[in-house]
Amino acid sequence: MSQDAFRLISPKGTESALPVRSGTTGPDVIDIGGLYREQGVFTYDPGFVATGSCSSDITFIDGEKGVLMYRGYPVEQLAKHSSFIEVAYLLLYGDLPTADELESFDQTIRRHTMLNEGMLKFFNGFRYDAHPMAILSAVVGSMSAYYHDTLDSSNPEERDIFAHRILAKLPTIAAAAYKLNIGQPFMYPRNELNYCENLLQMLFAVPAEPYEMDEVAAEALDLLFILHADHEQNCSTSTVRMAGSSGANPYSAIAAGVSALWGPAHGGANEAVLQMLEEIGDASQIPKYVAKAKDKDDPFRLMGFGHRVYKNFDPRATIIREMAHKVLDKLGRHDTPLFNLALELEQVALKDEYFIEKNLYPNVDFYSGIIYRALNIPTSMFTVMFALGRSVGWVAHWQEMISDPKGKIARPRQLYTGSAQRDYVAVEKR
Repeated sequence: MSQDAFRLISPKGTESALPVRSGTTGPDVIDIGGLYREQGVFTYDPGFVATGSCSSDITFIDGEKGVLMYRGYPVEQLAKHSSFIEVAYLLLYGDLPTADELESFDQTIRRHTMLNEGMLKFFNGFRYDAHPMAILSAVVGSMSAYYHDTLDSSNPEERDIFAHRILAKLPTIAAAAYKLNIGQPFMYPRNELNYCENLLQMLFAVPAEPYEMDEVAAEALDLLFILHADHEQNCSTSTVRMAGSSGANPYSAIAAGVSALWGPAHGGANEAVLQMLEEIGDASQIPKYVAKAKDKDDPFRLMGFGHRVYKNFDPRATIIREMAHKVLDKLGRHDTPLFNLALELEQVALKDEYFIEKNLYPNVDFYSGIIYRALNIPTSMFTVMFALGRSVGWVAHWQEMISDPKGKIARPRQLYTGSAQRDYVAVEKR
């Protein structure tokens, strides 16, 4: 038996070798692919928290050290030097683009932002007060009905076209969902604007007057999208992979990811932060709510603090904190009650021994919620903005999964705890 394998001996004495597989970096994994065949048992891992569901060369996270890398590049470097469109290219194609490649990719995205006109009529079928995430999920899922000419997942060229369409058209869909909510006319995209500038004008411009672009707002969105672009095998990304593994069309796989992201324990966390701040209401109430958070018997939880993956600090939070303060300075929002409350709460978390001991630091959701609110983006749109950034990660993982020659349809097993076999009893005898 190889030294590079774990030995598993059953109570009956049956022995199996479980090979150890090593990645580029990070912990080794135990290959249990032959376990049921050899031992007649499955592993049990609720939530798959200790299970590697796939191999991937896209993103690496070390939660203990606070490391996040896209294709080997630390997110801190990308946030400082790159743009979202360049990061999107990196995630999709594996390497940073040359100047010509970046220009070509950027122009491709800029010139495919318009929607089929039939899709715009589709929005009229939703109630005006529908949640934008519900609209986003439905419209993305419907894209296969409008762009069914390029659904051959085995064709690399058609996979590319799909990737470009999702990346380019998602901001247009998101902005249309917002405009429906507030009863304003849809704004068409403008090819001369970059990705984030175009999104802002589609969100906030009106036909009656010119729209003045705030460069700090565009810069903040670009940074947020970089930081949200991918996060390894999280719930929504795993959902995209699982849905796509069946061979379902890629638009339905992305729509499934959108739906998973909507959950308050996932992408809805930044929306929950603002709802929490509104519940606290005033900085004078902070001690009361901090005490509630410390009370194990109180269901109240401080949203936007700590992270289930990062045990010491979230590298994205350090980057985005600086941008949050920059936005508040530029827009003169420091003195408003809500932002005063947020900054007071931030200071409490950074200084309170309870928070320090348990590593309950402000995370990326805390600061992103503050930025979105400062930019006048409504709370209901926060998760939509998250989806725009994460869409490129979803597509990259879908492409990796679908092009893997060893890929299989996802089919987790279970520990059955229901009734043992029993016989049917006629209704009159029950």
